[in-house]
Amino acid sequence: MKNKKITRKISQGVYVLTTKGGGCIVDAVSQVSSGDNPLLAVSVMKTNYTHELMKENQTFCLSVLGINVNPMIIENFGMKSMREYDKFLDFQGETVNDLKIISDSLGYMICEKVDEIDCETHTLFIGRLIEADLYANEKEMTYTYYQEHKDELIKVTTQKGKVAWVCKVCNYVVYADELPDDYICPKCGVTKDFFIRKED
Repeated sequence: MKNKKITRKISQGVYVLTTKGGGCIVDAVSQVSSGDNPLLAVSVMKTNYTHELMKENQTFCLSVLGINVNPMIIENFGMKSMREYDKFLDFQGETVNDLKIISDSLGYMICEKVDEIDCETHTLFIGRLIEADLYANEKEMTYTYYQEHKDELIKVTTQKGKVAWVCKVCNYVVYADELPDDYICPKCGVTKDFFIRKED
């Protein structure tokens, strides 16, 4: 393999995935069939707490984020874990079919899980669309847009006087003079190549 960073050129949207008990930011979402109740697929990393919940629950929701979304939503659902923090503590939205929906979104899609496929580091959950609504016909946020504007959307702070390595994908911070060549981000699973060095 020469340079797997090319996979980042696969343009995808940015969503808040919620299920009973939790939720997280996801970008690997696809419509995989058509009809009145099409099938949607969402890929969730196995180390995420939301993955555990997706295995337990039969329904899930995808709130579609726009480019003008409140950055706190991305920070809340993308940079924290329900293992340590209640992401719904200051939740602003509604509940449909017992699922939390982000009010500051373009709309939502509720799915009933029909299948799941093991994909090594992730599980691909496939659901049938059973409920949906469009709140605003505005520009959706793509993963490319997120990467290009991440510094404006998410503020990363590091400790003064320490060498910090910041993951360019999920903003995970690790303090070390150097990272080993085989280092894997414990949050999003990317390699050392995706970390940038910061020294205040």
